[in-house]
Amino acid sequence: MKTDSLLAKIEAKIFSVIDQKEGLQLICQILYDCIDNYDWVGYYLHHPEKKELVLHAYYGESTEHTNIPFGKGICGQVALSNKNFIVDDVSVQDNYIACNLDVKSEIVIPLFVNDINIGQIDIDSHQLKAFTEKDAAFLTQVNCLAAKHLF
Repeated sequence: MKTDSLLAKIEAKIFSVIDQKEGLQLICQILYDCIDNYDWVGYYLHHPEKKELVLHAYYGESTEHTNIPFGKGICGQVALSNKNFIVDDVSVQDNYIACNLDVKSEIVIPLFVNDINIGQIDIDSHQLKAFTEKDAAFLTQVNCLAAKHLF
C-alpha cells in the first residue's frame, strides 16, 4: 500500500475516534497489518510527573518495557533529543533495551503537539536495516495526524 493511501486510511479511521488510546491503538494496528517489516508498533507518551515514557498503545508481541526512563534505550534518548532515531542493527547499539530477541532494527519518531515532544512512535523489525529516511518522513506524517486528531 502506498504511503499516501495509508495516511488517508489512518486519518479516516482516527478522525471519528473519541478515545485517544483507541486512536493510537488503531494507528499501531494499521501500520503493523499494512507494512511487512513493521513487526512491533507502539506509542510511548511522556509521564505527566516523571521523566519517563509510558506505553499507551501497541500492536505485536507483548513487552515488559511499559515504562522507560528518559535517556535509557533508543526511546529514552529520543525523549531527550527530540530527534528521529534509526537503528540499522540493534546488536551494535550501546544503549539498546532488548524487547525481543528477534528484533534486528528499530525506528523511533518523536510525537509533537504544539511544538512540544509528548511521546513517540516506536517500531521494531526482525530485519536488519529495515528503516530508511522515507520511513522517518512517513511516520512523521502519521504522528502529525495523531497530534491533530487525538491530542
